Amino acid sequence: MRFWRFFAIPAAVASVSCIARGEPDPVRVPRADTGAAGLTDSLVLTAPGGATIWLTEGRAAVSAGGQPCLERTIEIRRDSVRLKVPLLYTVTRPVLLDDTTLRAELAEHCRPARTYRVNLRTAQPSPLEAR
Repeated sequence: MRFWRFFAIPAAVASVSCIARGEPDPVRVPRADTGAAGLTDSLVLTAPGGATIWLTEGRAAVSAGGQPCLERTIEIRRDSVRLKVPLLYTVTRPVLLDDTTLRAELAEHCRPARTYRVNLRTAQPSPLEAR
């Protein structure tokens, strides 16, 4: 029983010191935004070869004018495989470019910012050159 107390007290002190500095509590998980938590996945495209493109999870954001919005992630599904496009939240619908790629716009504060080409096989985005 004493062995347990030896480790419990330093852990509690470390947790309180993090909170006192304004850092998140390492034990408690932050509460999810209720608007984003209630989202359902939305099918937005079907590509040749059977891949489907979905808007999935989201995050709450606020525009420069103070208007709230929801920025969504993109997921590519083929049979039982699901590939999330990493670090790309969008407020616009992706557009199919050809059999193997799509175009998606990265959202920043509820507005489309940079445009990316996304590989449908790997889900990896790469910046598209501005024309």
